[in-house]
Amino acid sequence: MKALLALAATAALSAGAAYADCPYPAAPDKIPDGATATMPDMLAGQKAVGEYNKAINDYVACIDKEVDDAIAKAGDKLKPEQKADMQRIANQKHNAAIDQLQTVADRFNEQVKVFKAKAAGDKKP
Repeated sequence: MKALLALAATAALSAGAAYADCPYPAAPDKIPDGATATMPDMLAGQKAVGEYNKAINDYVACIDKEVDDAIAKAGDKLKPEQKADMQRIANQKHNAAIDQLQTVADRFNEQVKVFKAKAAGDKKP
């Protein structure tokens, strides 16, 4: 029984350590306001969102790789439910990161619509 508890504790610790090298990227500090932004402001916002997209994709790849590595390293010592828990946690982190990215992209796209509508209104005689 003590060996089982020790194994479970080791698996839990290695699951936590698996994500230590995968820092969660910060979202862009500011999304430009399409009603007042200039074209350079919008281009800077687009660049920031693109960089955030890359950072999230790198983060997701990192957590996926690290959990796969941790599972492979544990080998037969890992019970199926422990493996499933590690994969579930990685999936939750993966999905949360993608959801956050989608929220940022949606906010930026809304401001692009506002910016384009403002630009179209400025061109009317």
